[in-house]
Amino acid sequence: MSQPDFDQPFVIGRIDTPVGPIAKVSASLQMSDHLGTIKARLGIGRMHYTVDPGLYAVGTPDSSSHVIVTANYKLTFDALRSELYGRNLWILVVDTDGINVWCAAGKGSFSVNEVARRIQYTGLDRIVIHRRVILPQLSAPGVAAHELKKLSGFNGVFGPIRAGDLPGFLDAGLEATPDMRTKKFPVWERIELIPIEFVSGFKLVALLSLFFLVITGFRGTGSFFENIMNDGLLVVTVLFGALLAGSVLTPILLPWLPVKAFSLKGVLASLFILAALCLVNLGHGVSMDQFLANIAPWCLMVPALAAFLAMNFTGCSTFTSLSGVKKEMKFAAPAEAAAFALGAITWLTLPFIQ
Repeated sequence: MSQPDFDQPFVIGRIDTPVGPIAKVSASLQMSDHLGTIKARLGIGRMHYTVDPGLYAVGTPDSSSHVIVTANYKLTFDALRSELYGRNLWILVVDTDGINVWCAAGKGSFSVNEVARRIQYTGLDRIVIHRRVILPQLSAPGVAAHELKKLSGFNGVFGPIRAGDLPGFLDAGLEATPDMRTKKFPVWERIELIPIEFVSGFKLVALLSLFFLVITGFRGTGSFFENIMNDGLLVVTVLFGALLAGSVLTPILLPWLPVKAFSLKGVLASLFILAALCLVNLGHGVSMDQFLANIAPWCLMVPALAAFLAMNFTGCSTFTSLSGVKKEMKFAAPAEAAAFALGAITWLTLPFIQ
């Protein structure tokens, strides 16, 4: 039998069972939990934000209490336990390599074999007298209930999509309403995804900005630093505009961008940035030749970069499927690389052909 570490900060006690003591966890989130959530949203230590797999207790469960299965990504674990205040339940945490339920099910780490293995490791059949575990609905791609019964002797009952619906689901005798079975993706959920993708994209854009700034220093007719001061601001602004389009505007405007492919959604979002760039240049009274030299290369690079960044959201959206993502990546990634390269070459060579 394998049980979680009792020294984890959310463990507040222990429950004695026929297989030994089980860690009892708090159903109330502390400041450290909220700070951990913020850090994970920003991508800080994201891949190590986990809890130990195994069996946990909420309240004072007994041998007839329900068993709820979840992933060992701490954001998922926290979302679950925070909805169980005042209840007496068991939580069976499976090892998903620190990935949330939906993504883990798609990647195979939240699998029927892992759930069955964790049931065996924890000695669950000696702790509860029933033979039933409540599975998150989003684990369905990786867990077949009939296979779980065959492997472990436990029946799998799929609970609601949202942790917030669990109390109602439990009180209704494990019956889910149609609304509990519907995955929504409102704007606030999409906004929650922005920080980690923005931080990830920021690193790429910062490196690109540094590269283009150095080239800008040698590209103009003035001194190195004069060229950077004259043209560098435009370069950095445009590149970070592409970051804004791909990592911020795309998820916010997701349902209203009238295409299916996320790469094309990023392209459409980038049009706002290009429109602003055109207005700024025209507003400064530049000549048409100067306007074209400033804008033409970025009309290729900005959409390409925004499309690339927008595709990061394909794995966390209800708007995609695994097969659709693979198909899009196959064609979009080479097209984005080619467009950005062509735009960069155009930008580099324009001063020599004017």
